[in-house]
Amino acid sequence: MVAELIKNKTNLYETDYNLWILETVKQLENKNFNAVDWENLIEEVLDLSERKRRKMTSLLMKLIEHLLILQYWDSEKERNKSHWEREILNFRLQIMEELEDSPSLNNHLNNKFFDCYLKGCKLASKHFQLPLDRFPEKPIASLEQILDENWLP
Repeated sequence: MVAELIKNKTNLYETDYNLWILETVKQLENKNFNAVDWENLIEEVLDLSERKRRKMTSLLMKLIEHLLILQYWDSEKERNKSHWEREILNFRLQIMEELEDSPSLNNHLNNKFFDCYLKGCKLASKHFQLPLDRFPEKPIASLEQILDENWLP
């Protein structure tokens, strides 16, 4: 059955993704380029980049959310400040690690910064159970400051 699946590359991609990966790696290692399912391989490689961009967007939104919480949630600040600061550091470290591996993702963060800020405001608003207009329309800091481990609002 496996041999039958391998004969039809597209079918293998659709029916047994893991086996498709293993077979694709084997074909690439053996330089058997004519047997590679290029269409699906290209799609998968592009998807890797898209996943990284989505991860960076998500991390930046969560970082902004926690910076806003730290700055605006006064009634809970004393009790939760150290937790929020730890979360802020965690998101910053994850972002910086990704940027070390893929510096070009910095362009993505610059392009998505304002959108991430607005979504971070929505998340913080939900967290607070406060109206969205409680937060400034413009970002509370530049992207550079937001990523700076030594900066807090």
